[in-house]
Amino acid sequence: MASLAALREPGYGYALLQTLSQAGIAVDANTLYPLLRRLEEQGLLTAEWDTTASRPRKIYRTGPEGERVLAAMLADLDALRTSVNRLTEGTAS
Repeated sequence: MASLAALREPGYGYALLQTLSQAGIAVDANTLYPLLRRLEEQGLLTAEWDTTASRPRKIYRTGPEGERVLAAMLADLDALRTSVNRLTEGTAS
């Protein structure tokens, strides 16, 4: 979910690691890169090679299906947050 949200703006793997870290989400590169490949294979991310720099790098972006999935995940998270708030506030019935 965090990767899909962060990659609404195009970015490459190392920059995504930094973005997630700054947001308080610790992810190891050995976990992130396979995740990015899977998300791309599932059609949730689009990717293209940037060859303008001295070293080519793959630029990722959340695709239309990724936006749809992200919206559904955020709605589920919001519903879960509401339910937990009801429980902690003692208003669940």
